[in-house]
Amino acid sequence: MSDTFDFVVCGAGSAGCVLANRLSQGGKYSVAVIEGGGRDNWIWFHIPVGYLFAIGNPRSDWMFRTEPDPGLNGRSLAYPRGKVIGGSSAINAMIYMRGQAADYDGWRQLGLKGWGWDDVLPAFRKQQDFFRGASDLHGAGGEWRVDRPRASWALLDAFIDAAEQAGIPRSEDFNRGDNEGCGYFHVNQKGGRRWSAARGFLKPALNRPNLRLFTNALVDRVVFAGKRATGVEIIIGGERKTISARREVILSAGAVATPAILERSGVGAGEALKAIGVDVRQELPGVGANLQDHLQLRAIFKVSGVKTMNSEYLSLLRRARMGVDYALFRKGPLTMAPSQLGAFTRTSPEFATPNVQFHIQPLSLDKFGDPLHKFDAFTVSVCNLRPESRGAVHARSARPDDAPRIEPHYLSAGKDREVAADSLLLARRIVSQPALAKFHPEEYKPGVEISTREDLMRAAGDVGTTIFHPVGTAKMGVETDRTAVLDERLRVRGLDGLRVIDASAMPRITSGNTNSPTMMIAEKGAAMALEDAR
Repeated sequence: MSDTFDFVVCGAGSAGCVLANRLSQGGKYSVAVIEGGGRDNWIWFHIPVGYLFAIGNPRSDWMFRTEPDPGLNGRSLAYPRGKVIGGSSAINAMIYMRGQAADYDGWRQLGLKGWGWDDVLPAFRKQQDFFRGASDLHGAGGEWRVDRPRASWALLDAFIDAAEQAGIPRSEDFNRGDNEGCGYFHVNQKGGRRWSAARGFLKPALNRPNLRLFTNALVDRVVFAGKRATGVEIIIGGERKTISARREVILSAGAVATPAILERSGVGAGEALKAIGVDVRQELPGVGANLQDHLQLRAIFKVSGVKTMNSEYLSLLRRARMGVDYALFRKGPLTMAPSQLGAFTRTSPEFATPNVQFHIQPLSLDKFGDPLHKFDAFTVSVCNLRPESRGAVHARSARPDDAPRIEPHYLSAGKDREVAADSLLLARRIVSQPALAKFHPEEYKPGVEISTREDLMRAAGDVGTTIFHPVGTAKMGVETDRTAVLDERLRVRGLDGLRVIDASAMPRITSGNTNSPTMMIAEKGAAMALEDAR
C-alpha cells in the first residue's frame, strides 16, 4: 500500500477506532489511521483495575498538565489522556453513559440539524452490545460491549439505601434519556476484561487490506493545496513523512490534541497563530476555545465495621485472593472500574433535569497515582454536569512534541461555585442518612470544620480535580456563530476535505461520562464522510 489513501484519520482513540472500522468496511476506500501512541500490548490495558497503573504512566498517558488555575487556588492538575490505540478508552473508568436526552435536544435547538436525541439514539444502539439484549433503547450485537459490574460492596449497597432516604430514587439503567437515580454503573467490559475502542472496533478491522495503522507517529500538521486538505505531515521513527488523502483528512486526536494540530496547520485565531509563529490559512477564532470539563469534588469519609478496598489491598493475603479470583473466575476487585456506583440528582428544584453526578468508590486516596489510604474510607465524588465555566487549549509552540497549553478556568463562573458548594452539602446529607450510620462515617475531606457555603466554595478549589471529560474545543455551530469551528456535518468551516470527528465537536458537554457520546459522534461522522464521498 502506498502512502496515499482515500481517508487519513489522525488519532486511533475512541473516535478514531470507530472511524477506522466504518470507513474501511466493504473495501471501497483505503484508510490510514495515525496514532501517536503504541499498541495495547501491556497487561494493565486489559485488567480493569489497571487504570491505577496506567494513569500517570508515560507508557500509557500523554502526561499533560494544566496551567495553574485561579479557580483551583493556583493549582496545576495532571490531565490524563490515553497514549495507545483505543486512546482514553484504554485507561478510563469504563463507564457506559450517554447523557440526557435534553443534552442532544439542546444541540438541535442550537440549530444543529440531525443531533437531537431521536437522531443520535440509533447510532448509540447500532454500536451497542448490551448484556440484557436489544430493546427500543438498547442494541445487541454491536462492537461496543456493555456489561454489568462483576463486584459488589456492602458499603455501596448501603449508599443506595441512603440515597433513597435522601430522596434519590433507585435506578437500574442510566441510559434511557433520563438518568436520574442511584445505582451501579454499566461498564465497557466483557468477561471481566476492559473492552476498549481498539478491542471492539479497530483490531477486528486490521486484517482488511484497505486499512493501515501507523503507531508511534506524531501528526505535525495538515497539508493543504489552497483551501483543500490533501494530507498530513507526520513524524515517525525520527523522520518526517507525508501521508496523502484523496478525499478527506479527519482529525480525531481528541479535545486536547486536535486544536493544537489545527493551529500548527494555520487554522485558528490569528493572535494564537501569531504567538507560535504560524501563518494564518483560515481564521477561525473558536479553535481551542469553549473547553468544558467536569470538575469532580472528591469528598472522603472514613468508616469502620465494613470492608473497603483500602484494607483489602493492604493485606497481602487478601490481595493474593483477589488475584486468584480474577485469574480463575474473572470476578472480584480486579474487575472494578474506578467508580462502581453512580447517582444523578438535582442540587436545586430550579434544574429541570439532574445537574450533578456522583461517582462513589469503596476506596480513598489523595489523587490518582498515589497509594490508597491506610484507613478504611470511601469517596463520594460529585461533579457539576453542565458547567458554565469555559476554558481553552492552544498549541504552546509550532513543535508537535510540545504539550499544548491547557487552561480549564474551572469555577470561573459564579453559578459553578454555587453548585459546587451545594453539591458538597448534598453529599453530606446523603452520608448522614440512617442507612450508613452503622458504619460510623466521619468526614476526612474537605472536613467538617468547613461549613458555610462561602467556605465550601473556597474548599472546592482545594479538592477539585478533573474527571477526564474535556470537550468542545472545535465545536459545531450554525453559520452565524462566529466561534463555531465546524458545521453540523463536522466539516471545518472555510476549508475542503477536512473534518473534526471527536469530543472537540461537542457544542455543549453532555450530562455524564463523555466516552460513549464521543463514539456516537464518530458513528454519525463516519456515515457523513461516506455519504459525501459518493
